[in-house]
Amino acid sequence: MNTQHYKQLVSKLPLLKAEIGKVIVGQHEAIDEVLITLLAGGHCLLEGVPGLAKTLLVKTMSDALAMSFKRVQFTPDLMPGDILGTEVLEEDHQTGRKFFQFNKGPIFANVVLADEINRTPPKTQAALLEAMQEYRVTYNGQDYPLPRPFLIIATQNPIEQAGTYPLPEAQLDRFLLYIRLGYPSETEELAVLRQTTGTSRPALSTIFTDEEVLELQNLTRQVHISDELLTMVNRLVRSTRPGSGPSDQTPVAFVKQWGEWGAGPRAGQALILCAKARAVLNERFSVIPDDIRALAHPVLRHRVALNFRAESEGITTDTLIDKVLAELKL
Repeated sequence: MNTQHYKQLVSKLPLLKAEIGKVIVGQHEAIDEVLITLLAGGHCLLEGVPGLAKTLLVKTMSDALAMSFKRVQFTPDLMPGDILGTEVLEEDHQTGRKFFQFNKGPIFANVVLADEINRTPPKTQAALLEAMQEYRVTYNGQDYPLPRPFLIIATQNPIEQAGTYPLPEAQLDRFLLYIRLGYPSETEELAVLRQTTGTSRPALSTIFTDEEVLELQNLTRQVHISDELLTMVNRLVRSTRPGSGPSDQTPVAFVKQWGEWGAGPRAGQALILCAKARAVLNERFSVIPDDIRALAHPVLRHRVALNFRAESEGITTDTLIDKVLAELKL
């Protein structure tokens, strides 16, 4: 694919954001981060209180991309087969022969919304996370590839935690970004009230085909990043580790005092890929320091842990990341 074709594809990204903006008021940072996840070929965890249009955001994006969309409402009684699919006994009406047929579950879609993933038991969570990692479903010894592009967006509700099953840290690490949605501003909320309580519904145009999304994902990995910025990412990730050994000794006193453990190498890989995706989203073909700074929080907030003292005093992982960025002057 030639450079001119790349430029034509990238020039359509503002049109995609404009289509999403027809339905979603505000939440510009969250929209950018979801699109960055798509361009980087990963998956994301979306957290916000009820009513912030998490489901609507994901559905609107998939409509503007002409991607198949499935929503799974996670509940305590949800089983892996309800997500992945299961075999059913079928009969050939001509021969009378009976056979087992695999019926694909909702995981076989381009965009899968795993709604309130922390409300289902670990066995079902693990089935979803395996599909995220392997991009296929194995059933009864047979592999069934998932469609590409493939994007899982899992949501969490930060309130009403009774009876939930928090994702283990090792499984959280599989999500490329941990995106938090905040309340809209007064002006934005007024626009939401005006837009959603009438009869008009905006019609969305399809901006990208599946093949074009795959081309954009391929382009993202080709974006240039300098050795200086690679070193910057490496320093940032390693500085989140409070270990006492010479290979993982952080120069940031705040991390030593409040950190339990820091981010692993997958965090650096995620930060670089997401920085490249942000460059593409902003119609650039080279990473700049702002790309790294802008994505440090959603990349690292679920990959570092605080000790009990920090949690008891209300210190958050975002606070720790702020301190590291300030200390390293990044």
